[in-house]
Amino acid sequence: MKEPRRRTLQDVADAAGLSKAATSYALRGLRGSSETQARVARVAAELGYTVDPVARALAGGRSSNVVIVGTLRDLWQQDLAVMLSRALGGLSLNASIADVDASPSREEAVLAGLNSRQVEAVVALPVDPSAAYWADVPDEIRVVSIGDALTHRPESPVVLFDNTTGVGTGLRHLADLGHRSVGVLAPAMPATPGRPAEMLATSLGAELGLDVTVTATPAAVEEAAEATERLLRSPARPTALLCLSDSIAFGAYAAARRVGLEVPRELSVLGYDDSAMAPLVEPQLSTFAWDEAAIVAAAVDALHTPADELDDASRRRIFRPGFVSRASTAAPGR
Repeated sequence: MKEPRRRTLQDVADAAGLSKAATSYALRGLRGSSETQARVARVAAELGYTVDPVARALAGGRSSNVVIVGTLRDLWQQDLAVMLSRALGGLSLNASIADVDASPSREEAVLAGLNSRQVEAVVALPVDPSAAYWADVPDEIRVVSIGDALTHRPESPVVLFDNTTGVGTGLRHLADLGHRSVGVLAPAMPATPGRPAEMLATSLGAELGLDVTVTATPAAVEEAAEATERLLRSPARPTALLCLSDSIAFGAYAAARRVGLEVPRELSVLGYDDSAMAPLVEPQLSTFAWDEAAIVAAAVDALHTPADELDDASRRRIFRPGFVSRASTAAPGR
């Protein structure tokens, strides 16, 4: 015998005479009068439709534990983790933050312990999005990734950054100022197609006629300062730095002072996050701003939207950075 077709949210919406969105909100108890919610629930029961259990629990805030996984030594990730925690707390969810310190092994250990903590969802700023251990996270745990798609969990929603635009704009800005030798300081994490790693920076630099040197460094101020100092003491030191994290840029400021270079007269520095500290340093840091509030909203929305309602647009959101010009870049040799 032919198995009956699985009922969808659209079937419930059609039977209830409501839009798909209104039906979804009513089923999850988020919007609509109590009478509408009861009517939609009755229609869904008659049709045999069931709401995604993870989405139901997250939307209702019932014993819902969400873990935010990221690297807190990076100031921007730290701020974003706090914003995520507040947004989730506003939905009556129990949010906790797990610092993995840019370590794949620590990331793997945190993920391995999710079951014992009765976690229902994870929001990740992954260290190694290509690692196989992401596939070991139980299917019943919802995972939303920020920054990189998870190679071994391709069905998970992802919030991506348009790094091609960001890196390209930064390099073009430096080229227009007259720089020809640029150092790109990238977080020392596994490279993925979505990250502004060596291949992207080098290829875009070549198109602009730039000699680009990529250096990997932890996204922590003191360690970034040490890596930058070595670069600045090299015989062919660059005249400008594009730092793919404001934390790295602050380390570059410290390194410039150590080697006796004045920013921007002798060394231009670009950041990448527009952290709260960027306008407070001297000179004020030119950088790239992201719409953190929209990024958080997109991640949280993907978290509690039922799996069968996630379309391509909501499953894969892409954000473009805006260039913030301040005082840390100038023509070489000014």
